[in-house]
Amino acid sequence: MTQTTPKATPTPGKTLLSPTDHALVLIDFQSQMTFATKSIDTTLLRNNAALISRAAAGFNVPTILTTVAEKSFSGPMFSEITDAFPGQKLLDRTSMNTWEDAGVIEEINRIAKPRIVFAGLWTSVCIVGPVASAIDQGFEAYVIADACGDISDEAHERAMQRMIQLGARPITSLQYLLELQRDWARGETYDFTTGVAKQWGGAYGIGVTYAKTMFGASEGAH
Repeated sequence: MTQTTPKATPTPGKTLLSPTDHALVLIDFQSQMTFATKSIDTTLLRNNAALISRAAAGFNVPTILTTVAEKSFSGPMFSEITDAFPGQKLLDRTSMNTWEDAGVIEEINRIAKPRIVFAGLWTSVCIVGPVASAIDQGFEAYVIADACGDISDEAHERAMQRMIQLGARPITSLQYLLELQRDWARGETYDFTTGVAKQWGGAYGIGVTYAKTMFGASEGAH
């Protein structure tokens, strides 16, 4: 049997995210949830939360911010997130599974995107619940793994495995930013993307700062 060689074209893969094809849902980035989070350093978690929040805000990705028992138990959402979305209402819930909250679902339906990107605390409860529920209802789900955390490495990893088995796609924070940009020739968001990377992109951001400072480098140049 003769095997036909596929023809390559300069087009992106269908599973890659774009700024217009998804909503971002940030769940329970709150003090009480953070105290028991051991699978990721708190400073790194806050950094990554800031990175994805700034990325979503800068690329105009519709974003839902939700908390659980904010006033009575869990405390305020990280300022790294709320500062990126000034004035946006936080949807406070009693349910551990965000997807079981009518207010959140009203926003999901209003935004009406086929893909949903999730991040938050804890991975095994507050992320597994809505991811499993969204997939059951026909949505594509992505999870920003390094912007989630749990009470142990074991809890986080088992939760990630469970969601992947259900069909969720794992990504990382810096990957999220760069996937939204995807082409350095997109001049309208070039300065924004490199600016976010320099501030919250860790070693990569330091490299960008070095290259631009020392010899005026530009990723879009040929």
